[in-house]
Amino acid sequence: MDVGRICSELVAIRSENPPGHTEEIIEFIRLYLEGLGISSKITARQKGYANLLTMGTSTRLLFCGHVDVVPALDEGWTHPPFSGVVQDGFVWGRGATDMKGGCASLLASLMMVIDRGKVMPPSCVFVCDEETGGENGIRYLLAKKMLPFADCLIAEPSPLRHPSIGQKGLCRLGIKFSGTPAHGSLYPAVGVSAVMEALSLLEYVKGLHDREYPVDDQIKEIIDRSSGVLEAEFHISNVREVLKKLMFNPGVIKGGEKSNVVAQHCDLDLELRVPWGCSIPALVSGIISHAPHGKIVSETTNDPSMTNPSSRLVTVTCGEVERVHGGTVFPIVQWAASDARHLRLCGYNVIEYGPGMISTLHAVNERVNVDDLKKASEIYAGIMDAYDNRDA
Repeated sequence: MDVGRICSELVAIRSENPPGHTEEIIEFIRLYLEGLGISSKITARQKGYANLLTMGTSTRLLFCGHVDVVPALDEGWTHPPFSGVVQDGFVWGRGATDMKGGCASLLASLMMVIDRGKVMPPSCVFVCDEETGGENGIRYLLAKKMLPFADCLIAEPSPLRHPSIGQKGLCRLGIKFSGTPAHGSLYPAVGVSAVMEALSLLEYVKGLHDREYPVDDQIKEIIDRSSGVLEAEFHISNVREVLKKLMFNPGVIKGGEKSNVVAQHCDLDLELRVPWGCSIPALVSGIISHAPHGKIVSETTNDPSMTNPSSRLVTVTCGEVERVHGGTVFPIVQWAASDARHLRLCGYNVIEYGPGMISTLHAVNERVNVDDLKKASEIYAGIMDAYDNRDA
């Protein structure tokens, strides 16, 4: 089965998250691996949220992919979002780029190395819920110590010649504000509005965006080089500021009881993307001090993370990318979050590299170039060979 066909069949198996049920697609992967002679184990924290780990494989190298995708409506698509149509050199459909294309290239690369006589392919894991934070996937597997401790490549979509070695930090806060109700005609002379308290905090957070955070020369150079790549890839100007500064999004705000009552309750879900050099404890402390009528009721944080650019994993991966694609190859950092943050927190060296038309990620007409799928397979197979030769 060629890699385009594998990707097409993966896209056609629905695995939107939510709801996040992955049993069907994981069974497809299990059967494919069984056909290669690779045994695997399916495990789930709760029913329906299936993950797969290969068994009896090498522990020096770990490949990781997620099989869940964000939802898609039918409207606006050239081809139905779960058709997996192969046309004009692309596989079309939700997840083709993020990241069933990467999973397909990984599966195809395993066939390549086995056909070349490799007895012990690398360890692989396919997880169920990267799109919603990994509670039932990578975080569950790490907590249960079910993963081998190894250099890890996640097949997330990346710029063609630029694997990702780092990500900004993440701080998600759920904040409840309490007010003192009164007749709306008397505010602000009488009463405390929970809605206005939330808005006051957001004015403070807005000011945090203007702050600069000091970083060492190595990180500064990587950010500068990454900015040029990401500006070209996403057609966004001034990416350097996005990577260097605190970005914020008040994603959900709900408050008030009635238009003529001073609001007694307001809930705010606030997300912050944290740059290198910014202390998350200090950040949260500042937010608390500027929310006298607010209480943090949920908090999820991850510090900015980066794999050493001179590590074996990075140099081998960049070398294989250069071998296949040519041109100038160097690693970058990004603003998004993925399962890489959970793995790095547990001490793993992690790099992200995979095929995808990034401009269509999570968008209408998501698709991936079949030729890019094939070249990613060659790169993955080359990385497997490099690790095998070094450790022989």
